[in-house]
Amino acid sequence: MIDLDAKLPSELVPLSWLIGVWEGTGVVNYEIGDETVNHEFGQRVSFSQDGLPFLNYSSYTWLLDEQLTPLVAETGYWRLSRGATDGDAGPGMLPATGPRPFATAEAVETLRNEVGGFDIEVSLLHPGGINELYLGRVKGPRIDLATDAVMRTATAKEYAAATRIYGLVDGHLLWAWDIAALGQDLRTHSSGRLARVD
Repeated sequence: MIDLDAKLPSELVPLSWLIGVWEGTGVVNYEIGDETVNHEFGQRVSFSQDGLPFLNYSSYTWLLDEQLTPLVAETGYWRLSRGATDGDAGPGMLPATGPRPFATAEAVETLRNEVGGFDIEVSLLHPGGINELYLGRVKGPRIDLATDAVMRTATAKEYAAATRIYGLVDGHLLWAWDIAALGQDLRTHSSGRLARVD
């Protein structure tokens, strides 16, 4: 059972099952030409909110070797997909000039898509110079995402596209991530199983 914070913005209710800190393990299995990269990793993921209509996201992973060698990190924001209004802050540091939009459950219900879920947008930033914009859907305790855009710095490794799936299964956060990178087409990359730790 998930207890909702009374201060939770109404727009975050469809994503509220993600809120918390999750830890667990996963596996990378990615074919690059004739070789396969295969290893296990540990992961800590955090979804939090600060009163604004989006979730803050961070992920930190490490190899499951004797030294627990740091692997990768990513950070970003998850939100329902909707047009910006005068009630939203920005761009930059500009304050909102109107009432907060979608402030009630009834208003959020108007955002449901044709399959009864909600369209979402996820922005993820990797310290290696890659920024991903995902579009997708949340329906109950399942999220399906696909990249709409991938931006890379001139020094980043080649990375073209990705899909991700998240689901709440028996109280665990399960996820799978497929990528098209290093000259390969979109294919299985990694997956994990995490348990809530707070």
